[in-house]
Amino acid sequence: MIKVFMANRPPLAEYQNVAEICALSFGEIARVAAETGNHWRKVFNVYAKFIYSLGLAADNHDVLRYKTWQQYRDNKLLQADSQTQLHFDHQGLSRVLANTDGRAVRIVMGKAFAERVLNNSQLTWLDTHFAINAELGIIVCPYFDYRQLSNARIEVLVSLVMSLNDADAGVDPIINPIMNTIDND
Repeated sequence: MIKVFMANRPPLAEYQNVAEICALSFGEIARVAAETGNHWRKVFNVYAKFIYSLGLAADNHDVLRYKTWQQYRDNKLLQADSQTQLHFDHQGLSRVLANTDGRAVRIVMGKAFAERVLNNSQLTWLDTHFAINAELGIIVCPYFDYRQLSNARIEVLVSLVMSLNDADAGVDPIINPIMNTIDND
């Protein structure tokens, strides 16, 4: 399971008081992007590019049955069986961290947000863009925007996710093929 945490919510009434994680319905990503503008389109695009790159690296057939990251975004991202989530508040992050199950990767989007809500949580900063706490399954990365999380930085994020799961036998389906790829090298 890939759980991404961010500081803000889509500026639509139905998202303002969401307290529980719920899957998006088919077409909802396109609707949110159309109704809210370029910012949310970029967030969803970068999230899809990241998951698609992770799928390529892991030879994950569930992701790769889509020919492009755009098809993955439109047909799978954030839907019920996608193994992806997007959390809009720091209280959610606190609850998730309190319940470390070892089966999820927690990605905190944006350095300022991470510093505010994680209180460093024994993060190891790898450079000015990425930090990690392997024990808690946390990765801090740049905000999901083309300039901040470029294609090259997406590849770094993919490598960090793979490294978190390198020694974990109980990984979820989106990450499980990574184990096979690593073990076969």
